[in-house]
Amino acid sequence: MEKLIHELSKLPSIGQKSATRLAYFLVTSRPQLAQQIAKSLEETISQIVQCDTCFFLSQSNPVESKTQCSICTDSKRDTATVCVVEKPMDVIAVERVAEFRGVYHVLHGLWSPLRGQGPDKLRIKEFEARLKNGGISEVILATGSTLEGDATAMYLSNLVSQYGIKSSRLAQGIPKGGELEYADEITLSRAFSGRNTIS
Repeated sequence: MEKLIHELSKLPSIGQKSATRLAYFLVTSRPQLAQQIAKSLEETISQIVQCDTCFFLSQSNPVESKTQCSICTDSKRDTATVCVVEKPMDVIAVERVAEFRGVYHVLHGLWSPLRGQGPDKLRIKEFEARLKNGGISEVILATGSTLEGDATAMYLSNLVSQYGIKSSRLAQGIPKGGELEYADEITLSRAFSGRNTIS
């Protein structure tokens, strides 16, 4: 039980107490559910791989020499517009909005010198190879509004400009339903600089 609790506590947003509750629930109340979860995890890990083009998640295909995700193989997508994101979950979030019809590039991390994660640890070399191949007219930098996200976006913006390609950053500011008194200075500053004309 201690080992199970220890392993569960490694999951994001799962602390020691939550891991303990989950472990006891699965072992004592729902052992069949625990077996189903274990089987599902094993199948998913063995079948899910990274797309060779954008590095989003894809199902492995032993017949094909190159693995591509459903977005990269969709002929209706605009391959000239590339949205760069930090992680696969960001692709899912953007797709949920159903407004973006381009393709993606997943970095699998952000530039974070304090954590020893430089540009060489990200999928930036592969991104630059896509820029060199041509056919890209715009890059949308959709990294988070954090110090690491901003640093990564700045680095990528400089890289993209070397190829004469237009780059843009997602608008940032006051969230829907947010109140001004709770907004920090940087958020307010970005909200003012990115304001829209009403009339």
